[in-house]
Amino acid sequence: MIHVAGAIDHHTRCAHYHSEIDIIAIKFKCCDTYYGCYFCHEEAAGHEPIAWSRNEWDTKAVLCGQCGTEMTIHDYLNSNYICPTCHAHFNPGCRNHYHLYFEWK
Repeated sequence: MIHVAGAIDHHTRCAHYHSEIDIIAIKFKCCDTYYGCYFCHEEAAGHEPIAWSRNEWDTKAVLCGQCGTEMTIHDYLNSNYICPTCHAHFNPGCRNHYHLYFEWK
């Protein structure tokens, strides 16, 4: 079962990131719930986020808001910002926030 929280539209866009290509949601390890972004988690979750460690990158934790495909973290990071299922384009600017979601050292 997919748990999605926060105020997001049917393509997983939120109030903070809502361009045409802002169509992924990230499952937060700490609460096993998808959010549109780290701001959404901060506003709704009531606890500190926990990043996914490198040895967990085979976990399905990225959701395409176009087709609903759940990707592993590894698959998402190697997707070249394109959904492997529906070929929708993702926002490459999300890479600036990877350290908030994924262990990045």
